[in-house]
Amino acid sequence: MNSQRQTKYDMKDTALRKQHETLKAKITPFAGYNMPLEYSGVIKEHMAVRDAAGMFDVSHMGEFWIKGEGALSLLQKITTNDVAKLAVGQAQYSCMPNGQGGIVDDLIIYKYEEEKYLAVVNAANMQKDWDWMNKQNSFGAELEDASDTMSLIALQGPKAKQILQTITEYNLDSIGGFSFAVSNVAGAKEVIISATGYTGAGGFELYCYNNDAPVIWEAIMEAGEPFGLLPAGLAARDTLRLEMGYCLYGNDIDDTTSPIEAGLGWIVKFVEGKDFIDRQLMEKHKKQGVERKLVGIEMIGRGIPRHGYPLVDNDENEIGYVTSGTMSPILQKGIGMAYLKEDFASLGSTVYVKVRNKNIEAMVVKMPFI
Repeated sequence: MNSQRQTKYDMKDTALRKQHETLKAKITPFAGYNMPLEYSGVIKEHMAVRDAAGMFDVSHMGEFWIKGEGALSLLQKITTNDVAKLAVGQAQYSCMPNGQGGIVDDLIIYKYEEEKYLAVVNAANMQKDWDWMNKQNSFGAELEDASDTMSLIALQGPKAKQILQTITEYNLDSIGGFSFAVSNVAGAKEVIISATGYTGAGGFELYCYNNDAPVIWEAIMEAGEPFGLLPAGLAARDTLRLEMGYCLYGNDIDDTTSPIEAGLGWIVKFVEGKDFIDRQLMEKHKKQGVERKLVGIEMIGRGIPRHGYPLVDNDENEIGYVTSGTMSPILQKGIGMAYLKEDFASLGSTVYVKVRNKNIEAMVVKMPFI
């Protein structure tokens, strides 16, 4: 979000604004867009995704095409994961180092064709990412910002596949995790049907042209009604991803955090021939260790850990801070993610969350929380 106060009058609308208004969604300014925060309530929407299905408008996300002979070379330089391993129809989670050990953004890269990739970036970072990619492009790759022409609908939950299968002829069983297909959905052509997910509940993401988004949304709403589908907003998306321990840019990772600190070492590939930005620094982090780590905390005492709350030890020494926190609808207790000094970051360690000058006991636990 911009530091200046944003209002609904200077925000963009997604192609699904009318649908959200019809469903009486609570609309909020977010990352340059008017976005649905909730429809029927966070808990209700959260549980629908865990037990049946929920549908999100996430059209605020940015989509960049990277094409041509230099596409792979550019992506290998600016991202930590090994893009060369991708086959057409596969996707991977990755991040872009900023040259100072921090993260420009985390993103998903799809190999659409040979020499044609789609990078999906966070809405709040769109301009920053676009400028960074172009600045690093010494390989002659062709970059195209398609963000304003594409919509993105996420259908998540254990019944998502059954629902979506009723409006597409494509065999969804053939789309495994972090893979995708291009097919027709509800009569709309050239829809990217992806299985990456941000809820841990399974499901699909549908990338489509803006004018097809309302048709697809309405078709899924109708097909999903017998299955208990509910539209879901950004608030439920946040509680769902938190239960899974998934990082949110701006909270858990940013320009000051290393992917190694953030527990993202698994997307940092030190393969031969991949000379990515900050490689030497990250190799050092991996070999020598880091001073702090991103961990999961579960409240023992009553309270909810919130972004920015300090963490202290028995002697009131500050040992870290909360990056994300909520009341888990599944666990019915406060959970959070936090950076802790390495000495306190081991599983089972007792820490205290400072909430309004009270120290509330919490324990370091393994993520995901459920």
